[in-house]
Amino acid sequence: MPARLVIFMVLGLSVAGCGSMSESRLNPANWFGGSETVEADTSNPYRDPRPLIDEVTELRLEKIPGGAIVRATGIASRQGYYDGELVLGNGGVVVDGVLAFQFRVSPPVSATRVSTERSREIIVGQFLSDQDLSQVRTIQVNGATNALVVRRR
Repeated sequence: MPARLVIFMVLGLSVAGCGSMSESRLNPANWFGGSETVEADTSNPYRDPRPLIDEVTELRLEKIPGGAIVRATGIASRQGYYDGELVLGNGGVVVDGVLAFQFRVSPPVSATRVSTERSREIIVGQFLSDQDLSQVRTIQVNGATNALVVRRR
């Protein structure tokens, strides 16, 4: 009976030690924190004819095997915008550890209503490999009126 007690105690202590790994900087899921608002960069280096989304409301980095997915949510100025995409800013170059994107959308072809925020919401994503993220400290997504960033912890 004492051998079983020792085994259970060792297992219990080893499992309890796993809790600290979830908060660790070594855990890839913790590499980037929550998003925060910064000043938007509205330049258009690729001469993309699509306008920027009116407002970026959410930015998340979701870790997956082999890299991460940058997921951004934005609100258009009115209903009917489509073909949303995260377009690389700064010519696709990481500047001072910042990888910048522009949230571009195609406008509706005819006049549409404004309606509710939920009906104007657009969600886009972009995959980044571990190699793409190796030099990145901050990811920034720019809209017409604001920009959100996530920073490596």
